[in-house]
Amino acid sequence: MITAMSRPLPVWTAAEAAAAAVVYDEVRADGRSLCWLQTIPEEDGRVALMRMTSDGVISAVSPAGTSVGSDLHGYGGGAYATRNELAWYVDAESGHVFLNEDGDARVVLERRHADEYLGDLAVTEDQLWCVRETSSGDELVQVSSDGSLRVIAATDGFFGSPRPYDGKLAWLRWDRDRMPWDGSELMVASHLGDPVPPERVSGGREESVTQPQWDHRGRLWFLSDRTGWWNLYKLDGNEVTPVALMEKDLAPPEWEAGYRSYVLHPSGGAVMIEHNGPHHQLLIHDGTSVKPLPTPFTSFKPYLTMQGWDVVGIGASPVQAPHIFRLDLLRPEQGTQIFEDSADAAGHSVTAPQPLRVPSPSGGEVQALVYPPVNAAGDWCAPLVVRAHPGPTSAVHTRLDWHTQLLTSNGFAVADVDYHGSTGYGRPFRRSLYGRWGDLDVDDCAAVAEYLLAEGRTMPGQVFITGSSAGGYTALQAVSRPSVFSGAVARSAIVNPSRWMTTAPRWQRPHAVGLAGPVGAVRAEVIDRPTLLIHGADDHIAPLSDVADLARQLAVRAKPCQLIVLDARHTLSAQQATALALQAELTFYRDLMAP
Repeated sequence: MITAMSRPLPVWTAAEAAAAAVVYDEVRADGRSLCWLQTIPEEDGRVALMRMTSDGVISAVSPAGTSVGSDLHGYGGGAYATRNELAWYVDAESGHVFLNEDGDARVVLERRHADEYLGDLAVTEDQLWCVRETSSGDELVQVSSDGSLRVIAATDGFFGSPRPYDGKLAWLRWDRDRMPWDGSELMVASHLGDPVPPERVSGGREESVTQPQWDHRGRLWFLSDRTGWWNLYKLDGNEVTPVALMEKDLAPPEWEAGYRSYVLHPSGGAVMIEHNGPHHQLLIHDGTSVKPLPTPFTSFKPYLTMQGWDVVGIGASPVQAPHIFRLDLLRPEQGTQIFEDSADAAGHSVTAPQPLRVPSPSGGEVQALVYPPVNAAGDWCAPLVVRAHPGPTSAVHTRLDWHTQLLTSNGFAVADVDYHGSTGYGRPFRRSLYGRWGDLDVDDCAAVAEYLLAEGRTMPGQVFITGSSAGGYTALQAVSRPSVFSGAVARSAIVNPSRWMTTAPRWQRPHAVGLAGPVGAVRAEVIDRPTLLIHGADDHIAPLSDVADLARQLAVRAKPCQLIVLDARHTLSAQQATALALQAELTFYRDLMAP
């Protein structure tokens, strides 16, 4: 049942939602120009490196047909670097690093074999720096302008964030049995030309350090969760001092290389992204105090850059999909200037989220964002889709999402849940799912659904759950035990944590080990409600074979299950694949509600 709407509205189609899903990433300043990565859904989701000059002219830097992207540590990031109008980038198909100079692209660092990956690029005046991953460990690599290559350091664990400055180099290192958000070290080599061992300046196995940056005075800034929250610090000489202490996270887990959730401004302070559960805001540190920067945005990607006194980033709100913005710190009252916009919702209405807090069965509370159907009356009651985010260390974002709008414009309500293990609530909450995966997360999603049922916002038999990757595991476990959910949609799902310990990318295997608990694999014999499985044929994170085996076992037991295999990887980016997945999900819910 859906209560009356105030007026009929055109609904989103799956094709429209897929076409609107343009993604912007890694925005960076290069002198008076700005560069960023941008997906092109209609070209199989390829990623182009774009540049905007000071006079506003936007053009592609990467050659036509080329996709920019790295598979470093399984999830990539840091796939390009620019300096003085030159651009270095990782070609997604070959894995080589190219230099584009005046439109002429040439290889400057080759990927030598199939299990080697390059990424996390940084450049100085005459040198390229990057991380090179192999099956046995990581290397920090320096490539000079004459083409000579030097390995600066090697480890059987992992490296990240090589940051050169004035003959020095800072980088992150963490052990092969840790994730970087569990424990990492900040290393500094003071004299790269001498055989001087690097010094650990912060971090450890129980402290996560991330995003080192040098300022123009040679001070090293970084984020650390030593207090239980990712806060900002700086190393001045031999002394580490806090810059901004608060019980808020100023960073997300670094799933991809190259994050920059704070940026240094010319007066010696910083602009930072504060994560307050599902809500983000910008903060400015002026050297003595911290205060909010007013913007119309409620969600920011972890890519900030400075161009003079302008901070540039990727922001979003409940009525605006992620897009690139510019904010003048000298005149912040003039608002933001949007110069590269996502597709808008012209001709359609969108629904804004309502924050919800409910008691968690394991103690404390769980936060969620609830989206009523578009233009619903105040007493709305509608079919409900509960969404479990991926990660599971990701989080809910207060921003316009085309998947959500597709569902709400078609009469569904949506609840996005920040279950145990989500980021933005401090280190203990982020680690609380370790050993309890498939348990606490399912409890929290069910608690939100049960609350909305009790409040009359939905009806029994019309409550569903969906999730992708780790969230897909949550969704499948939710229909493997008694719960309010009538069906589950799992996209790119992990189904067997024990097997995932060996099939996940080398970088992610410690996460699989830490999360795994007594709940174990998704088992066909205990699933007792319909499932829709959507998976990419070339998924290198969660093997298709695991999901296909689950589908076969369900079929043998005559349990309703549909498996859709798409020409895609772990994340759907091509317009056609995205549209097929969205339409299949919408049809699945409608069929289950059919009389």
